[in-house]
Amino acid sequence: MGRNALILGIGNVLWADEGFGVRCVEHLAETLSYPDTVKILDGGTQGLYLLPFLEEAEVMVVFDAVDYGLAPGTMKIVEGEDVPAFMGAKKMSLHQTGFQDVIATAQLMGYCPDEIMLIGVQPVELEDFGGGLRDATAARIPAAVQIARDWLAARGIHAADGRTETPDLADASLTRDRYEGERPSEDVACRTGDDRFFPAGA
Repeated sequence: MGRNALILGIGNVLWADEGFGVRCVEHLAETLSYPDTVKILDGGTQGLYLLPFLEEAEVMVVFDAVDYGLAPGTMKIVEGEDVPAFMGAKKMSLHQTGFQDVIATAQLMGYCPDEIMLIGVQPVELEDFGGGLRDATAARIPAAVQIARDWLAARGIHAADGRTETPDLADASLTRDRYEGERPSEDVACRTGDDRFFPAGA
C-alpha cells in the first residue's frame, strides 16, 4: 500500500492572489488522478482545524501565496524544516500565522508529516476584495502542480492524467472559472466586498 499524502492548498480566494494555493489544488484535482491514499484538500484559512489531516499524512505538499521578498509572480520551493520559517517570516494574512501554528503543534504532538514541501508564489496583488488571481500568478499554477507531481512521484506516489474526485474542495460556485467569470465589472463591483456573497437583505 502506498504512503499517505496530503496535498493542501491554503489561502483566501476572496483576496486576489491570496487564492493561489486553493486554485492550485483545484487545478490538480481537475487534471491528475491520484489513488485513495492521497488527500487533496482546500484548507482555506482553517488553521488548527487542519491538524487531523496532518496526523494522517506521511508526506505533504502545501501550495500558498508567500511573501518571499521577490519579484511579483516569482515561484519558490522550500522543503523540510525551512517551511515553517518561510510561512511566518513576513505574514501577509492571518492564515499564515495559523498554518505555522498547525505545523508547530503537529511537531509537538509527534505526528507532523515526515516530509513537507511548500510551493509558494510571490503575490502580485492582495488588496482587491472579490478579485481573482492576477495573470502572472495564475500562470504559475501548471508549473506548481507539475513540481508537486514530480516530487510526490520521487517518493513513490504516482498520478495518472485524469481527475481526482474529492469532496474536500470548495463549493462549485467558488471554482475559479465561475468565481472570476461571473464577477461584475470593476465599474459596478462593490469595492467593500463582493455583493454576490452578502447575506440576503444586507
